[in-house]
Amino acid sequence: MHSDRLFQLESMLRSGAINQRKAALDELAQTPAHIAIPLLQRLASDEDFLCRRFAVMGLGNHPTPASLQILKDLLEKEADNNVLSEIANSLFEFGDESVPVLQKLFERNHHWLTRQTIISILMEAHQDDVLLAVIREALQDETQTVKETAILALGTLLKGKLHQEALNILSELSQAQDWRDRWRTATALNLSSSPQAKEILAKLQQDENHYVVAAALEASLPHE
Repeated sequence: MHSDRLFQLESMLRSGAINQRKAALDELAQTPAHIAIPLLQRLASDEDFLCRRFAVMGLGNHPTPASLQILKDLLEKEADNNVLSEIANSLFEFGDESVPVLQKLFERNHHWLTRQTIISILMEAHQDDVLLAVIREALQDETQTVKETAILALGTLLKGKLHQEALNILSELSQAQDWRDRWRTATALNLSSSPQAKEILAKLQQDENHYVVAAALEASLPHE
């Protein structure tokens, strides 16, 4: 790529409108990694958080050892959780080797956006042991939305080797004091057809909260 065009793309990513930044990122995704990565690395240190966010998105388009190391280094100095959550998304492009990094980020970062992003990512990682460990910690989170995301993630485990562990946790949550925990539990149980799940749902159908009852009734409907 000609140097003038690279300069134009860098300018678009630094200060362009959102559609211009997206267009620049799409073009860089088709650019050879050895050309795109140094540019994206520079932008990842920009003062503008939006510029940094687009830069780490771009690094995810070039999953090489160099870009992986850059993303790991950024985790140590980035303070904005919008950017951190985007780093987490980009890390997932590197496959299994990113999972331990994401787990450590979850353990040390307690911001709701970063935590919810990581839970959602790990639901697609097919590493049930790690997901369950993260869920257990998230269930202790003071932010309700993080806790609810973790409860819904238990539904993912109902189809795997840890289905019984997930069911046991959901059974406890079905008796939680907060109706939102019981509500999300009913939704998560939608993914299980086991007798224990049906028994829990039957009890939730008698719940004092109408949102919980509605979710339990919906989860009990036959699925194609």
